[in-house]
Amino acid sequence: MNEPSKPVSFSKVQQIQLVMPQHSNNADTLFGGQLMAWIDLVGGVVAHRHCGGPCTTASVDYLSFDKPIYVKSLILLEGCITHVGNTSMEVRVDTYIEKPECVYEMTNRAYLTYVSLDEKGRPKRVPRVELQTDEERREWEAGVKREILRKQRREHNSEA
Repeated sequence: MNEPSKPVSFSKVQQIQLVMPQHSNNADTLFGGQLMAWIDLVGGVVAHRHCGGPCTTASVDYLSFDKPIYVKSLILLEGCITHVGNTSMEVRVDTYIEKPECVYEMTNRAYLTYVSLDEKGRPKRVPRVELQTDEERREWEAGVKREILRKQRREHNSEA
């Protein structure tokens, strides 16, 4: 069976945001919930591009807040497919602060899972991924491990 596939590069997304005062918390740094919303938006666009239609967020596996992001900062969010299942896609979204001379400093990394939906809102099969670089293959293998951990967490939570 020859299933449709797409390279990781097909659905990559970059978005620039300017952190404004309305995006800040009481420490004058970017409110984590705002960053999460931007991350989910970028991840959702990656997933939509890959599956060619609507999808829904199923989980946020990992989100780290490694460095503060201050008001007036320019940030770059980059998203890409890392792994696909039958109806789901894992997306990595990295966040960088733009420094002078367009130098980027990584501040956050998140892994999210999206489910592709058909016209009736039911899960539908997603295209396979064409892995073209060593980094894409490493992310795929790590995605396999994260998928196993997600399943274990679901099983553990259903027993609780």
